[in-house]
Amino acid sequence: MTITVCIFDAYGTLFDVAAAARQAATEKGREELAAIWPKLAEDWRRKQLEYTWLRAVMRQHTDFWTVTQDGLDWALEKAGLDDPDLRERLLALYWELEAYPEVPVMLGRLKEAGLQTAILSNGAPDMLEGAVRSAGIGELLDDTLSVESTGIFKPDASVYRLVTERFACTPDRVLFTSSNGWDAAAASGFGFLTAWVNRAGQPMDRLPARPQHVLSDLSTIPDIATQ
Repeated sequence: MTITVCIFDAYGTLFDVAAAARQAATEKGREELAAIWPKLAEDWRRKQLEYTWLRAVMRQHTDFWTVTQDGLDWALEKAGLDDPDLRERLLALYWELEAYPEVPVMLGRLKEAGLQTAILSNGAPDMLEGAVRSAGIGELLDDTLSVESTGIFKPDASVYRLVTERFACTPDRVLFTSSNGWDAAAASGFGFLTAWVNRAGQPMDRLPARPQHVLSDLSTIPDIATQ
C-alpha cells in the first residue's frame, strides 16, 4: 500500500534527549556534571522509559513530565549529585531540547511529497508543544498526538490506534519511525511500516515483531516513504 502518513516518536527520535545534560555541563560552575554528564543522561533516559513501562503494567498512569522528573531524581541520586539548582536547570533545558540536525530538511521533503506528518509520543501535550516550538518545526507537522488521551504509555496498542483514528487510515498507510527498538517493534506488530533509528548501533530487540527498516539517522525517511 502507498504510504500517506509519516509518524514520528519525539524524544530520542526527533529531539536529542541528551542535549539538556550536555548543555548544562558546559555552563560555569558545573564541573562535577561535566565529568559525568553522558552517564547521567543515559541513566535519566533509561529510568524515564522504565517508569513508563512499569506504570503501564501496573495501570498507574501519570503524565510524562512526572516520570521525567522521577527519572532525573534517580539518576542524580545515583551520581551523588545533591544539587537542587542543577535539577531545576536540567528540567528547564528539557523543554528546549535540540532537534537532530537532519530533522527540518527531512520533514520538509515529506511535506513537499504531499505526505501528512505527525508526532506520536509519550510526552504530555504541553511538553511536546514546547519542544516543537523550540525546534522550529511546527509548520512541518500536521499534528502532535500524545498518549494522555489514552491514559496509558506505549507500547499499548491503544496508543498506535490514535494515528489511524486521527488520519482516518488503515495501518498499512502509515510509516512509523522511532529511536526505540521496542517502540518500532510494537508499531510493526500493530500493522505500521516501521523504521528504527538506531543511532547507537544497538542489537535488535527480541520481540514478537520487528521493524522493517533500521537506519543510522532520519535522512532517508522520505525515500522509504515514497518508494
